[in-house]
Amino acid sequence: MLDARLRPWIDPVLDRVGRPLAATGLRASHVTLLGFVVGLGAVPALAAGACGLALALILASRLLDGIDGAVARASAPTDFGGFLDIVCDFVFYAAVPLGFALADPANALPALFLVVSFMGTGASFLAYAVLAAKRGISTELHGQKAFYYLGGLTEGFETIVAFSLMCVFPRAFPLIAWIFGAMCWVTTASRVLAARAAFGGR
Repeated sequence: MLDARLRPWIDPVLDRVGRPLAATGLRASHVTLLGFVVGLGAVPALAAGACGLALALILASRLLDGIDGAVARASAPTDFGGFLDIVCDFVFYAAVPLGFALADPANALPALFLVVSFMGTGASFLAYAVLAAKRGISTELHGQKAFYYLGGLTEGFETIVAFSLMCVFPRAFPLIAWIFGAMCWVTTASRVLAARAAFGGR
């Protein structure tokens, strides 16, 4: 919901970091993979109850996720880089609830609900992008991207806020997961309606 509005503030800062990194020959895909590995480190941290460490790893991962785009913009963005970025993002998003489920079996059901909810947002996002590319529809509302980015109530910023709240208040994980999962379904429904309006359907 807020990703596009935050872009004009965040991108210039990230670009100041990305340009010198790109000048060294560092590839955006390397930053993407580093961010992914750092983010996955939150899973064992959560399972061990080290929520402070998990929060630090999650935030570091998302910072690297922003820097990889800045490195790509300062060098030569590739389709594979865009593909790798979104795959790593979606796996990371599903991994965090897994960490909470491993920490406490009571978290398993809300964690599963949240992962299924992420499936809805992810599938609707990617399916829209495929059809938009097929029809030559493009947008730069979310900055320069490898494919069409369709917004919604729950985007990257809101997801990281939810994950952060879960880490700060781990006992509230079930409540936060149920609420955020429901918000994800609102996003999925809004994308289905947007697709129907854009592509036609009954």
